[in-house]
Formats: sequence, structure tokens, C-alpha cells
Amino acid sequence: MKKFFTLTVIALFTSILAYSNAPDTTITKKEKIKTGWNFGGLPVVAFDTDIGFKYGALVNTFNYGDGSRYPDYFQAIKVEASYTTKGSGIFQLFYDDKATLPNDIRFTTDLSYLPERAVDFYGFNGAKSIFNSSFSDKENAEISRMFYREKRKLLRYTLDFQQKIGETNFKWLAGLGVYWFQMGTVNIDALNKNKAPENQLPDVDLLYDDYVKWGIINEKEADGGLNTFLKFGAIYDTRDIEANPSKGVWTEVLFNVAPAMFKASDNMSYGLFAITHRQYIPVIKNHLTFAYRLGYQGKLFGDVPYYVQPFIISSFSAATTSDGLGGAKSLRGILRDRIVGSHIAYGSLELRWRFVNFSLGKQNIYLTLAPFVDAGSVVVPMKEDEINYAIEQMSLADDDPTKEEAFIGYNVDDYFDTERTNDKLHIGYGAGFYFSMNHNFVVAINYGRAADKNDGVSGLYINIGFVF
Repeated sequence: MKKFFTLTVIALFTSILAYSNAPDTTITKKEKIKTGWNFGGLPVVAFDTDIGFKYGALVNTFNYGDGSRYPDYFQAIKVEASYTTKGSGIFQLFYDDKATLPNDIRFTTDLSYLPERAVDFYGFNGAKSIFNSSFSDKENAEISRMFYREKRKLLRYTLDFQQKIGETNFKWLAGLGVYWFQMGTVNIDALNKNKAPENQLPDVDLLYDDYVKWGIINEKEADGGLNTFLKFGAIYDTRDIEANPSKGVWTEVLFNVAPAMFKASDNMSYGLFAITHRQYIPVIKNHLTFAYRLGYQGKLFGDVPYYVQPFIISSFSAATTSDGLGGAKSLRGILRDRIVGSHIAYGSLELRWRFVNFSLGKQNIYLTLAPFVDAGSVVVPMKEDEINYAIEQMSLADDDPTKEEAFIGYNVDDYFDTERTNDKLHIGYGAGFYFSMNHNFVVAINYGRAADKNDGVSGLYINIGFVF
């Protein structure tokens, strides 16, 4: 954690220095003011040996009205539909409205169905859980290519309201979220369908199955459940352009509370909080911006289901999923959901170089390169009692009469780092390329590498929008 706080101090010092010397940034005079509806879209194409061929489309539309708010918009709509030949998909309808309700109340709503036959699962508490790449190696897996995967189906509905407080840059936020999770082990039979025998997956216990068998994942949460959240918080926002900022601050304190009376998972009640600070500092007007993000998220009270812990809380996110830490929206280059704990801290540094500005037809186009460093860690671990019991049982000899059958045949060093008392700092680094049209439609290509092989090797991410 010392490294994380060192990174934080460096970021804050650099931001103050750059902010005090940087020129102001405004919309360029050559830029065309947009009016009416503007459409952007792209095909969704990918392939994975075990998940299959992914196909579909994504459309992002913006209504700029009479142009008086440009580059801000009046309304935005995002629609994505994609599926794979093995049954994983994204079906999302997202709507954001800043102009319809009185007194400039903004409302944002999202309806998504996100079935995933094989979502990442690496255990809990970061480096305290061992990642053995040989167990799931795609060419020659010792156990199964699906060993670090589980099944997750998520039906999600959210509705959020925001409003500025007077003439200040502060806002209040209130909202509701309904998340229905179906969890389970990977359906091996479905993934093996139409595969040649030599490419089929073995029908063996995966890490998820082991965690259920050992009692680390308890019966109440093993199959998922209905989680209804009340969301509220405060935001401070001085960004010049919300979707593509070159100056300003975006800081928020948010709370998600799942009361038992709303039938949270198996009538359990719990609360989460998140504090996130982002700053965008102009270094060279209209061309170079230093951006950083610092975040902390943790449990307030209750027993948070294990499948809720990876989701990062934010006041606004057009991203389809916001899993973390690890992956496209948090620690690029590090395995998705690699770092999961009761409390987490994370940060990102980016130097965004807008090296091309031009108009194509009636569209304003910007090309940006952004080298980055992401880092994060578990501050407070989760499931400690259950994990310690599993470690104790695995450490016994198999013929010990006090050893439970569920733990026989397992080597503790394959699953847990028993010498580590705290998590370490997980670091990913790389660069991103962004194609922006009229500031708001942003196609992002990020490539990141993990600094430690225990966090994976690398990741390539093609999606919509800046990471922060």
C-alpha cells in the first residue's frame, strides 16, 4: 500500500504543478457547432476458442438540439446487441437525458441483459489468491481452459437523477438499481457442443466449484439472487467537456444500500460506498492533457454477496460492464476481476495527446494517443475466516482423520499465498488510441500489459469511451 500512496502523492503534486502553469483550453474556433441528431456506430466482431464467434452491432446517437449546448448534448441513446455462438451476449439499451425534466434535472436509465457462459473468476483478495496459468493454459491446460471461469447471467435496470445545487459546481444524485444475478459453474456440455474430441473441455471441478465445496462461497450466494439498491451521493464537476475533458475536476462520494425489505440477495442487507477523484490538467492547449483518477471503494455494513464485490460504483457510466479491479475499465492489461476484496483502492495516470483535429463532412474528428499506468490493491480482504479454514484443512495430511473430505487431494500452495499478510500493488501499463467524433462518440482501443505474471500477461480492449 505504500506504493499506492506514493503514486497518489506524485499524481497530486504533478497535477498542482501542471495546473498552475497550463493555459486554458476551449473548443477550437474551426470546430463546427453540431445541431440535431448525430449517429455513430460500429460492428462488434471477436472470436474466442471456447466462447465462440462474437457478432453484433453498437449504435450511439446524440441529440444536440439547437446547438446551444454543444459539445454537450440534450439526449443520448446507446444500443448494443451482440452474441456468441456459445451463448454469451450483450443486450443493452441506455438513455441519458439532460433537457426534458424541469430545473435541469438529468436522468439516466439503463436496461441490460448480460449472459456470460464463462466470466473470469480468480478467487479473492488479489495476490493472496494464486493464479496458476498452467492450470488453464489454452494449448495444454493441466486442469481445464475454463478453470478460472464461472457462469454469470445478469439482468440489470438502473435509473439515476442528478441536479446542480444552485449556481455551484456541486450536484446531488439519487437513484435505484435492480440487479438479478444467476451464478453457477460453467456449462461444459454446452461449450463442447460440435467440438472435435481433441478440443473438448474435460468435465472437472473448476475454481468456482472448489470455492463452493470448501464453503468460501456459501449456499446463500452460490446461485446468485435479486439485489435492489438505493443509490445516493454528491458530485463536484468542473469538466469543460464531459465525454472528452481537457480540463477540470470530477469528484464524487456515492453510496449503494441494499435494504433487506427490498429483497436484497436472500433477504440480506448491505451497503457499499465509493470515493472517486478525477482531474484533467491542460499542458498544451487543445493538444496535451494530463489526466489521473484515484478511487476507493468498500463495504459499509452487512454481508455483500461475492458476485456484487467486483462492480465499480460510479455516478455515470455508459460502459456495458464495470467489473474490477482488472480489465478494460480499471486495470488494463491485468486479468478481468483479478483483484476482488472488501475494500479496494486504485489509480490511473494518462497523458492524452490529441495529435489530429480535423473536420470530415459535417463531423468534428479528433485522434488521441494516451500512454497510461493503472494500479490497484485490496485494502481490506474478504472471506478471511472461510479462507483461513480452507488453508488449515489443506495443510493437514490427507490421512489425518480431522481433515474433511472436501479438502483431500488439494495442495494449499496451488491456491493461496500463505506467506502474504496483505495484498500487493497490481500494476498495468500500456497505451490507448481514441477516435472521437464531435467529442461524445469515442471509439477506444487500449492495449495493456501486466507488470506481474501472477496478474496475467496482456489485454487488448476495443470499446466505447475514455476509461475515465
